[in-house]
Amino acid sequence: MDMQNQGIVKPKTQRAKRALETKAPKLVENTKSALFIRGGHTSETVTQALKDLSVFKKPEAVVLRRKNILRPFEDATSVEFLGQKSDCSLFVFGSHSKKRPHNLVIGRMYDFHVLDMVELGIENFTSLSSFKSGSCALGSKPCLVFAGDQFETEVEFIRLKNIFIDFFRGQELKKLALDGVDHVITFTAAEGRVYFRVFQVILKKSGCKTPRVELEEMGPRLDLVMRRSHLSSDSLLKQACKKPAAVKPKKVKNVSRDSFGSKLGRVHMKRQDFTQLQTRKMKGLKRTKPHSSTRNKDGPHTTKRAKLDSTASS
Repeated sequence: MDMQNQGIVKPKTQRAKRALETKAPKLVENTKSALFIRGGHTSETVTQALKDLSVFKKPEAVVLRRKNILRPFEDATSVEFLGQKSDCSLFVFGSHSKKRPHNLVIGRMYDFHVLDMVELGIENFTSLSSFKSGSCALGSKPCLVFAGDQFETEVEFIRLKNIFIDFFRGQELKKLALDGVDHVITFTAAEGRVYFRVFQVILKKSGCKTPRVELEEMGPRLDLVMRRSHLSSDSLLKQACKKPAAVKPKKVKNVSRDSFGSKLGRVHMKRQDFTQLQTRKMKGLKRTKPHSSTRNKDGPHTTKRAKLDSTASS
């Protein structure tokens, strides 16, 4: 069968082969990159918001300099094409119009097809340059804090929380130094809005081994209002989150962990014969012979006094 009909591209050079291998599915996927797109008409607020958000995603951030006339909710093929071309599974699209002023669309893709996207409007914005505190280090890990009942009860906010975690968590690590967490991102949901705040973590001397932690707002500051959403079905989301069997840890029999994380084991043993159990050689623990079932006529139950009475009567 022709490979072009199947949609498979055969590389002609080693460089093209390595590029296709990086985009191919893997057991452990690479860190997700984000694509920042400016629409045909943008405001200064949207442009600066895209620039500030890309700071927290570097080095996994691709910023398009040119404007792109797109409408993700009407036709998502252009966004999917740009995501596949840049090898990005996350995207942020900024636009501005009279009907939807200062508009941001944040979403993610699965197999280079739009999985989820949420449209948010910027009501209040303070840029990163307006704050005096320093910026975060390149490649540092954020501490994500979500506050508000809507993140636990409403479907749109639950999915939005999942998108934010997918967007800002960065590289997955097994161990992390305390100095590697230098900023905190908080999301507060209240009355249909999401309040986005970023704080810098300052470690100060406390007189003991554990330092004293202080937070200082470093920006940007955004007040976002929920407008539209395009959410995938539960079956498609389950398929996108499915892990391959080779990655899942093998289950060890008879080993479990309690609520405190302690490792517990179960040992199976045969029934023991306690008659053969070796004990200390003490007089009280000396084994006795079992009693016989048949008794003699002048057995142990016959007393000496009874014998004397029988001789006297004769």
